[in-house]
Amino acid sequence: MLNFGKNYEKLGSKNKLKRFKENETFGNVYQPSREDLTSSNFDQRGQWQQNVFKNDHPIVLELGCGKGEYSVELARRNPDRNFIGIDIKGARFWRGAKTAVEESIENVAFLRIQIELIEHAFAENEVDEIWITFPDPQIKYKRTKHRMTNTHFLKAYKKILKPDGIVHLKTDSEFMHGYTLGLLHGEGHEVIYANHDVYKNEGSPNEVTAIQTFYESQYLEQNKPITYIRFKIK
Repeated sequence: MLNFGKNYEKLGSKNKLKRFKENETFGNVYQPSREDLTSSNFDQRGQWQQNVFKNDHPIVLELGCGKGEYSVELARRNPDRNFIGIDIKGARFWRGAKTAVEESIENVAFLRIQIELIEHAFAENEVDEIWITFPDPQIKYKRTKHRMTNTHFLKAYKKILKPDGIVHLKTDSEFMHGYTLGLLHGEGHEVIYANHDVYKNEGSPNEVTAIQTFYESQYLEQNKPITYIRFKIK
């Protein structure tokens, strides 16, 4: 059993390396270094429409995009919008990037960065919408600073969003849902829509229930409620 485990780990590492190398060949994947971002040497900042998508369509981000299936499906359904899936784990979004290349879906790209550097990847008022799909709720108090809807992150999102920009939070974590709602109300942000179980309540937005991530389908099989909040940062 021990040898099998080691062999499995080696196989996993080889697959990751293969995916990393293949990502480098994809025209829809961007992997700036931390130094390039923080020293303002990232060419796409403020130029995503012109340089990457070659149009003036609205830009929508998915933060923590995982395998990238949500970003890809949003792009399929909305050819008049540009989508960028963001995650630090390139071996995961490799699947979404490869699918987009194989299917010639030109209105979706992928960006490998840490979310805390997002202000260095996008200019002020460059983004129209942000999707946060199934983030780690970071329940432990000492992990609060990594919670993707905390005050620090909301301020960063506000800087890159247009004045009327919208943020979507979709999660299986009742804790994350409640924490975010409480924070939004407490800080005076605008909650446009909130639902604690989108698949059991009528009137849920179609874009919320029509697309499922890999993990979301697993949560539904376990009968876990999927929650959703749409809001504006004031």
